[in-house]
Amino acid sequence: MKILIVNGPNLNMLGSREKAIYGEQTLADMNAEIAEFCAENGIETVFFQSNSEGEIVSAIHGVRTRFGADGIVLNAGAYTHYSRAIGDALPCVGVPKVEVHISNVHAREDFRHVSVLAANCNGVICGFGADSYKLACLAIKDILGRSGK
Repeated sequence: MKILIVNGPNLNMLGSREKAIYGEQTLADMNAEIAEFCAENGIETVFFQSNSEGEIVSAIHGVRTRFGADGIVLNAGAYTHYSRAIGDALPCVGVPKVEVHISNVHAREDFRHVSVLAANCNGVICGFGADSYKLACLAIKDILGRSGK
């Protein structure tokens, strides 16, 4: 089982941006932690990050063909709140999808309380830092296990 982990705009700046919200961990450090956790739980991971909406849409479309993955963990960053293109891409692929956020978006600015992606995902996990991704991977593993994949 392989899971594609997609990170959107500004997540490449982890470790140097808004440390009070996002912490000191870099994206590379976080990805390594997630990959290690997933490997211990029988999950292979592949990581993709882009600041470009179109590249994120293309990554979602290529979940199976380009990445050979069985599910998607998606942190679309600010695109979460307004990208109809990413939202429309999600139901195009027949794999489990979980939206994640490092911070608790519901404890932040009002605009962050609305996701245009969540309706096309199996669930949403937020507020647990890198653990949000780990929990999402376990959820996808469970979904795939229940479906016999």
